[in-house]
Amino acid sequence: MWLKPSSLTLAFSVLGSILILFLAVPVLLLYLTTPVESMLGIPYDEEAVRAVLLSLLAATTSTGISLLFGIPLAFILARYTFSSKSFVEAVVDLPLVIPHSVAGIAVLVAYSSRSTVGGLLNNLGIVIEDSFWGIVAAMTFVSATILINAARDGFQAVDREYEHVARTLGAPLHRVFFSVYLPLSFKPILSGAIMTWARAMSEVGAILVVAYFPKIAPILIVDRFMNYGLAASQPIACTLLTISIAIFMVLRFLARRR
Repeated sequence: MWLKPSSLTLAFSVLGSILILFLAVPVLLLYLTTPVESMLGIPYDEEAVRAVLLSLLAATTSTGISLLFGIPLAFILARYTFSSKSFVEAVVDLPLVIPHSVAGIAVLVAYSSRSTVGGLLNNLGIVIEDSFWGIVAAMTFVSATILINAARDGFQAVDREYEHVARTLGAPLHRVFFSVYLPLSFKPILSGAIMTWARAMSEVGAILVVAYFPKIAPILIVDRFMNYGLAASQPIACTLLTISIAIFMVLRFLARRR
């Protein structure tokens, strides 16, 4: 039986549609106004190819680091209550409210060669200023929050009874983590990793401050726009958008199949 939608439903649908159009129209117009021949020339633009590959590598490395250190932290935050938990959670969420340029300055102050920590990193061969690891550091700073929160929510959703049963049967906590918590939280963690990767790929402000060189694709887009105008920046912007959407769709499809 067909039910007539209420006036509230219609009003909300109209308002929601306006927002959807606001988000979709710029993307569609970017494709429609970018000459096809200019996009076909991107593979022959060595600087653009290097920048895109560097963006992909740096974002993937940043996401891997977030997974390696973020999942253990998320498990602790989900499973335990301790006196400084609120403070730790506030620190985790802090990058979300910091302007990106400020985030870049903070990373540079903390980890540049002039700082104590930066000096130790230099001794290990890890240089932050204008380097690949500087790009990764900036990306990780602004994106790790997404992964941590997604993993924490996933772990919190696991019924503790599963853990109690496993522990009763003699399984140690590390085995419970890998055989119970991790499999049952896989989808939230994978979704968080996808969004973390996407956030890292899109970062500009912090990387401008920390590592302008070597240029990643978003920095190259800004550079060409500032120096040569909109027409020069559109082809690489459209190419990067296409690559990002394609990878994002593949990852989301794999996440739904699990």
